[in-house]
Amino acid sequence: MIEINRLQKNFGQKKAVDIEKYVIEQGDMLGLVGNNGAGKTTLFRLILDLLQADQGNVTINDIDVCKSEDWKQFTGAFIDDGFLIDYLTPEEYFYFIGKMYGLKKEEVDERLLPFERFMNNEVIGQKKFIRNFSAGNKQKIGIISAMLHHPQLLILDEPFNFLDPSSQSIIKHLLKKYNEDHHATVIISSHNLNHTVDVCPRIALLENGVIIRDIRNENNSAEKELEDYFNIRVEEEIEEETEEDKVESKQVSALFDAIAEELEWDFDEEEEEEIGIEMPIFKQRHTEVGRDDR
Repeated sequence: MIEINRLQKNFGQKKAVDIEKYVIEQGDMLGLVGNNGAGKTTLFRLILDLLQADQGNVTINDIDVCKSEDWKQFTGAFIDDGFLIDYLTPEEYFYFIGKMYGLKKEEVDERLLPFERFMNNEVIGQKKFIRNFSAGNKQKIGIISAMLHHPQLLILDEPFNFLDPSSQSIIKHLLKKYNEDHHATVIISSHNLNHTVDVCPRIALLENGVIIRDIRNENNSAEKELEDYFNIRVEEEIEEETEEDKVESKQVSALFDAIAEELEWDFDEEEEEEIGIEMPIFKQRHTEVGRDDR
């Protein structure tokens, strides 16, 4: 279905995506996880030819996405609300999407029926433009529009964002059912590990633009591995911040020492505690001279 070959994308000195080879098979339901800045959205934009790669290529069903647009006929995607035409009502937008794929209004109406519970009477019939909807309902409109023409490839970036818990539960069920009913390839990204593990039998872990693990998730077996990875990353970040704080504290101490030596200041331990920083040269001078000798 999708083949990624020697794909690289840089933003200045930062390497956003660097994937030597990765294959996503027809019918896969893949979850893409990683911290902020790991390259998830950038990878989606490269797959959808919304960004030009610095090197390498992406093919969908053997079609190079940069050289042909044939893949768009069987692909649906929602990355953010920039995909929406916000001066239309949801109905107008759905009919517009349907028309692009040769669907009549009656067919569009029929295909909206499975999403009734998901829309929760808050989308259709509201007589207002998309731009006036809440972030959660915009998210629903975007997801539905991506699925409306029954694409063989569905890509959703952070589909659980802005949704209330009930809607999150419903869309998880809808995505799994869609994957099973249509044997479609579904790729989602999410910061929520629980949702990703619940939905996706395959999970790609992205770090600094590189897919560092390709995890088979059977009966939520990937949950512990992912939690361990992210916990370790948090511990490493805390250690780095602690070391940076120590360095900064030493630099400030050295600065105070230089000022004290220049101005011949002297502080006792109680005064140092009030300032909130340890000043070795003050202690040394206090020990050698004594406060009464100043």
